[in-house]
Amino acid sequence: MSTTQLTSTLAAGAAPKARPHRPRWGLIALLGPVTAFLGVFFFMPLAIMAVFSLLEPGLYGGVVWNFYADNFGRILGWANGPIEEFDPVYLGILMRSLRIALITAALCLLVCYPVAFWVSRLPPRRRNFCLFLITLPFFASLIVRLYAWVLILRPSGALNGLLAWLGISDAPVGLIYTEAAVLIGLVYIMAPFMFLPLYASIEKLDRGLIEASYDLGAGRITTFRRVTLPLTLPGIIGGSILVFIPTLGNFIVPSLLGGAQVLMIGNLIEQQFLQARNWPFGAALAMLVMSVVLGLLMLYVRATLRRQATGTPGKEAQA
Repeated sequence: MSTTQLTSTLAAGAAPKARPHRPRWGLIALLGPVTAFLGVFFFMPLAIMAVFSLLEPGLYGGVVWNFYADNFGRILGWANGPIEEFDPVYLGILMRSLRIALITAALCLLVCYPVAFWVSRLPPRRRNFCLFLITLPFFASLIVRLYAWVLILRPSGALNGLLAWLGISDAPVGLIYTEAAVLIGLVYIMAPFMFLPLYASIEKLDRGLIEASYDLGAGRITTFRRVTLPLTLPGIIGGSILVFIPTLGNFIVPSLLGGAQVLMIGNLIEQQFLQARNWPFGAALAMLVMSVVLGLLMLYVRATLRRQATGTPGKEAQA
């Protein structure tokens, strides 16, 4: 290389590189309204609830601006105030809500997983029609749909009439105002939230991998366990989260289908705000539910990051 060429090369290497243009103002203009909306209508009410949970309840409702940690102690066991006592019934209601939310997510998964596979294999026209049917309940009022289940499950309802007509039961079966009725209503309401993430994950599934697994001698169970399940795991987790979180705080379905027999944490929070007028205790219950949800989401994010660091399930299945 000549001296002239070497000098040109060094000069070109020493010249500062032009920085890529970043449309910061355009990004700020796009994200600014959304950030302001979330800040005003989500984070600010959440901050108010967090503050109220640490204040003293007023004698006739409202709050007294004194620090008062016994709201959480009344739930978790360290209440020592003059009027606050620990009652394990609140933890029992929280545990029942967690159990019902987990069962609802599991039932929605069992119902929607095979249906999502079946819909994904239909011709495009029939597939779009089935997707429309899945989203059709969103066009009707939730209260109207739940009252329809009340008419079906009550002692003189359609289901007991069908059982009597078939000769299965002579006396009306007590279905309404039970935990089973609440689970039926929750699965009915939450099934579309499970189906859509599952369908999005199953539709992207490479059928060639399944055929290759069969060609290599694997059976149906082995293929499902080693290929299909890992590739559709993101849809399963996403749908489970979308079902679990709204179910945990739901209070409409237990109120209409469970009555006073099935009390969930959402009903307890509603009662504290609207009937007992104990806003600090209701805020403490709400913060406890938020803590449980955030803890589960953090575990999910941590597991996802760890799985991505060690290799995604899809890559393992493809290997």
